[in-house]
Amino acid sequence: MKILITDDHSVVRQGYASVLPTVIDPCEIIEASSGEQAAELYQSEKPDIVIMDINLPGISGIEAATRILESDRDAKIMFFSMYDESLVVKQALDAGAMGYITKSGSPKTLLEAVTRISKGEIFIEYDLVMKLALNNQNVTEGLLRELTQREFEVFVMLARGQSSQIIADTLELNIKTVSNYITTIKSKLQISSTAEIVHLAVEAGVVKIGS
Repeated sequence: MKILITDDHSVVRQGYASVLPTVIDPCEIIEASSGEQAAELYQSEKPDIVIMDINLPGISGIEAATRILESDRDAKIMFFSMYDESLVVKQALDAGAMGYITKSGSPKTLLEAVTRISKGEIFIEYDLVMKLALNNQNVTEGLLRELTQREFEVFVMLARGQSSQIIADTLELNIKTVSNYITTIKSKLQISSTAEIVHLAVEAGVVKIGS
């Protein structure tokens, strides 16, 4: 089995790379440190499974997954992330991911996820399933669910403090399109400033302080 691991921290990639071959034989590990690199390596290496973080430099894991799935709708993608909020999990699954686990989970959970996903099954960590099932009625999350996948991606990048030009360059959009997205986002969220975007993102757990 060929597995592409995408995380911007080498120690995390190496940790997963050391665990997976102990139970999967044969197992070839490919490493990527960004979403852009993951999308490129997927085309050249054609891995069986992609294990990807969400919070990456440049495009997010969700955007990278979208690009991969646009080129191969049968791609098997699993997210592993520090984020455990139901809204983020939902965005990942809406993007086409087959699995989602948290970085705080046990190696056993990781191995079960890889095994299940390799067979074409969906795997979501139990605690996350429970959160989704509870259908959180938080007002902030309710507002953010009104955003489309692309709007959500722009929202997150704005909350991280990235400029319109950087967003346009990263997502391969023209600046006018990004401006239109920002206008739509502010209208849907009933806000008028970037500061309010940051506040909403932190409140919903979409962006963490210092991330």
